[in-house]
Amino acid sequence: MSSKPLIQDPEPLESRLKEIPLEPGVYLMRDHSASILYIGKSRKLRTRVRSYFRDSQPLSPRIAMMVGQVTDIEFIVTDTEAEALALEANLIKQHQPYYNVLLKDDKKYPYVAITWSEDYPRIFITRKRRMGNKQDKYYGPYVDVKLLRNTLALVKQIFPIRQRPRPLFKDRPCLNYDLGRCPGVCQKLITPEEYRQTIQKIAMVFQGRTGELIEMLTANMEQAAESLNFELAARIRDQITGLNSLSTDQKVALPDDTVSRDAIALAADAKHACIQLFQIRAGHLVGRLGFFADVAPQGNGGIELGAILQRALEEHYQTADAVEIPTEILVQHPLPDGEMLADYLSRSKGRNVTILTPQRQTKAELIEMVKRNANYELERTQRLVDRNTKAMEDLANILDLPDLPRRIEGYDISHIQGSNAVASQVVFLDGTPAKQHYRHYKIKNPNITVGHSDDFASLAEVIRRRFKKSQLEPELADNQNSTSNTKHSTLNNPNSTTQTQQPKLNNQQSILRKDWPDLVMIDGGKGQLSAVLAVLQELNLQEEVPVVSLAKQYEELFLPGEPLPLLTHPEQPGLQLLRRVRDEAHRFAVNFHRKQRSSQLNRSRLDEIPGLGFQRQKQLLAHFNSIDYIRNASVKQLAEVPGIGLRLSKEIYHYFHP
Repeated sequence: MSSKPLIQDPEPLESRLKEIPLEPGVYLMRDHSASILYIGKSRKLRTRVRSYFRDSQPLSPRIAMMVGQVTDIEFIVTDTEAEALALEANLIKQHQPYYNVLLKDDKKYPYVAITWSEDYPRIFITRKRRMGNKQDKYYGPYVDVKLLRNTLALVKQIFPIRQRPRPLFKDRPCLNYDLGRCPGVCQKLITPEEYRQTIQKIAMVFQGRTGELIEMLTANMEQAAESLNFELAARIRDQITGLNSLSTDQKVALPDDTVSRDAIALAADAKHACIQLFQIRAGHLVGRLGFFADVAPQGNGGIELGAILQRALEEHYQTADAVEIPTEILVQHPLPDGEMLADYLSRSKGRNVTILTPQRQTKAELIEMVKRNANYELERTQRLVDRNTKAMEDLANILDLPDLPRRIEGYDISHIQGSNAVASQVVFLDGTPAKQHYRHYKIKNPNITVGHSDDFASLAEVIRRRFKKSQLEPELADNQNSTSNTKHSTLNNPNSTTQTQQPKLNNQQSILRKDWPDLVMIDGGKGQLSAVLAVLQELNLQEEVPVVSLAKQYEELFLPGEPLPLLTHPEQPGLQLLRRVRDEAHRFAVNFHRKQRSSQLNRSRLDEIPGLGFQRQKQLLAHFNSIDYIRNASVKQLAEVPGIGLRLSKEIYHYFHP
């Protein structure tokens, strides 16, 4: 691959452009290091790619900068434009190109999930889409979390579905079945086919088809009444009444309330864009979805607002069923590939779908209303970002850090007099909990047993396990020891004054340190801090990892090498941020400790049964879910568990029934 940009080398550029066919597909722009800069799609690949290199074609500053770095162009031909659109979306998710519009999945907005891959589908609210099984459906993301929870709670009252994630009893349904709120899924008193029909009705609510569902139920009610089945008719009547209460939300004043339409708009500042999508069905606002995107990645020119809207629409409709696609989509700004997207949606729906950019009258007012809501959400998010930035700046000032502590790791220990000792590691990124990076540890120290606890040794073990993989090579460690002032030396070695250049890390160490913390916070006082510092010195990392401790009783902040706590004010933003980290680390550690203790209590009973080893205990608990179910099971039921024969099932039964 040539290291010279194609725009500076006309002959190879023209030769490459002639190789690209006039067919639908996806193109990938690469730089001199073979990194993907941009991924795009087109009905005619050659025409689209050539447009980037025409002198007469005006380009935005961001795209012009990207074109100036392109040294190679790859393409993938597809049979249809729909395949090109889907392939582009998948490649963008996989490679995250620098110059593409990337929607941020920050788990701020929740989804409604329906697990169609299961015989008895579950329905629940989640903030993480798991796209491993294509049968499962996710609706959202919804902006109004409170309204979403109320809607799901009301739906569970209207339709009889399972109310508990696990059965309460082994051989009979719970009270929800007697109240008519659950059809007895735990005992399979309803067939999967019948249960899926009920879930399908609930899915229509989140597809924005409440009106269609009410019409269908009304016909069923009238048919039941004609058949003199008044009990069923009354039950359906109550369902219709409940669904009508869901339709009492905001009424959007539009002249034609028979058309299903979506309206999308955004509000943007110098860095971020907040996108809102209003789903309007029969004149009612049935859903309000939200997305986030970066506008100006690292200052390389802003992204076109129309491209952001297009990316949000492609992301939203990629997994939508045909009935969820409206016949009209109103957009705030013209889309770069609006015609291609409209054709794709029209084929998916089986009807003509139009994408409009209204300029006047009622539809323009609707777009303005969506934009105002997006602006409110952007301002609210910006206030949170400003609060966290102010807290990080204050913390950097308190601890004399050279940079903002964007990644803070908090550690805590939890146990009861040494039993089931565990530790937690929580991570805050830019002042916000990043739960995908949380970790928990089981303390392995053999000296920590029931009745003998040692928080100092436990913290030392956890820190050693956390940073041991990133330990410096011996020759690099020698150089490291000769330097007394590094990035964080002011904090961990306040008496150091000499400044020398830090040796460069090798590639392997750089990879290991991608998740390197800017600050480590220990829940505890001087003793805990000293134990952690001893481990860091052992690993030759005392100059690399800045660490502080925060004591609970008086909220005292201890620094390495300082005999007294740092003088701070309880209301300082930086100290409040550390308290949030400390409280989250404590919560996470306590929850994990409770799980371990509960599991041990269950197994301690089973350990007393002769011939019942660890693996068979796991199989029993997986089958029966609790000790109570095992105690109440018959010999025959116990023998049904894989790995538990008749002889062992009798042993288990006689243990609980001597």
